[in-house]
Amino acid sequence: MNQYLSLPSPCYILSEEALLANLQLLDLVQKEAGVRIICALKGYAFWPSFPLIREWLSGATASSLNEARLIAEEMGCEAHTYAPVYTEQDFEQLLMYSSHLTFNSLGQYERFREQAMAFPKKVSLGLRINPEYSEIETELYNPAVPGSRLGILRDDMPDTLPEGIEGLHFHVLCENDSYALERCLKAVEEKFSDLIRQCKWFNMGGGHHITRADYDIPHLIGLLQDFRKRYPNLQEVILEPGEAVGWQTGVLTSTVEDIVVNKGIKIAMLNVSFACHMPDCLEMPYKPTVLDASEPDEHSKHVYRLGGCSCLAGDFIGMGDFAFKEPLEIGDRIVFDDMIHYTMVKTTFFNGVAHPAIGVIHQDGQFEMLAQPGDYASYKAKLG
Repeated sequence: MNQYLSLPSPCYILSEEALLANLQLLDLVQKEAGVRIICALKGYAFWPSFPLIREWLSGATASSLNEARLIAEEMGCEAHTYAPVYTEQDFEQLLMYSSHLTFNSLGQYERFREQAMAFPKKVSLGLRINPEYSEIETELYNPAVPGSRLGILRDDMPDTLPEGIEGLHFHVLCENDSYALERCLKAVEEKFSDLIRQCKWFNMGGGHHITRADYDIPHLIGLLQDFRKRYPNLQEVILEPGEAVGWQTGVLTSTVEDIVVNKGIKIAMLNVSFACHMPDCLEMPYKPTVLDASEPDEHSKHVYRLGGCSCLAGDFIGMGDFAFKEPLEIGDRIVFDDMIHYTMVKTTFFNGVAHPAIGVIHQDGQFEMLAQPGDYASYKAKLG
């Protein structure tokens, strides 16, 4: 906690050392299992770290033209691209930036097939499948719910892969372990094994919580090795986690700007917004970890609710309050842990609230400011 007291607030701060440890573990998995692990920008898009990621991982995945271009410009490679829909306006540029491109539906494939196959550069095409199985508990994040718009059901797939299709892609995990993947693969293979045997590549999507401390790495490696043995036709087996890359690699600093009391509830008002800067805390929802704070109990004396700076009535952590060792005062630093994956990519300009600064603590311990929150031009451009 003390290391952040002299650093800017509000500020997203990446630990390069923590990121490197994650990358080395992911690289170990891909080498031992004979797979490719790529970084999904929808979960981790801290692009100043892309040169380091490129040293350890096998590329990156994009879900939009902007992400694909960012991968090309800052990671120096072509993207594995998937989006729920492609538009005529963006499609040709997506082909230019992509090595692999996956369609969400047979309709989208038919619409863009000729354009993709006639493109001067070879792009390997795939289809997203829906195994109708997932262990994701939050429905908002579950792509396998009945009536899902994501992926093609087995009943709607032909017995032979359409012309030009070289791979299949599924994504039905969210911060799950290798045992959830094992059960998911069983469901996938029960429905799609005949089609997998026709593929050159197979993409298991994201949601693999590989860098979490309790993740069973040997089980994952064995699971992937066995899968590859069952399908010797596959030239590539791909995993594309985002959260596993950025897991526990950085924080968001904030400052107490006011303290209000309502019906005996003490609320520390911060210079950050959960709606604008940590929207996943409200969407998921989940209670983030605050450094030097704990869960309140009957012995806690200094209990506070943490409130954001936007006008949204629900701009606070509704999953519970926080206990501190000493009373909070205006100017005190509040540091939210694990705020580099997913959190940063979901920020908004609601209420015109400025974005936090962005910095990095390098491996030698030196802090470098990468961006200041001069967001007026971006905020204004967004609206007209």
